[in-house]
Amino acid sequence: MLYAYPCELTPDEDGGFVATFPDVPEAITGGGDRDEALVMAEDALATALAGYVHEKREIPAPRASAGDALVSVPPVVAAKLALYSAMRADGITKVELARRLGISESAVRKLANPDHRSHVSQVQKALRAVGRSIRVEVTAA
Repeated sequence: MLYAYPCELTPDEDGGFVATFPDVPEAITGGGDRDEALVMAEDALATALAGYVHEKREIPAPRASAGDALVSVPPVVAAKLALYSAMRADGITKVELARRLGISESAVRKLANPDHRSHVSQVQKALRAVGRSIRVEVTAA
């Protein structure tokens, strides 16, 4: 899944812009101008999607609807969201993933937590252990 979501930018009555996501209504932020609002939107989106993980909810798929911009989460966060979704879909517990990786359950908890700093190569290894892989795509800004 591509973790890039349509973002709607609305002029704020006090100046600047408010950024919202139709697919992730919990992600709301703003900025003094369009560029600042989009930078803030990336962080708001990552934080809101991390909340879905902490609440053990399904990560919403981005709709192909038109928005003012497409906002992606940072690559390591996308990898962690993919790991969470794969484990959820396949019924793989943290204990089972720890067994497959030969590490402790507490290490898997950190690896699966979008708020915890991890090296993307560690998450990539965990994704392979659940039958998934990462593909990186670079596009024009």
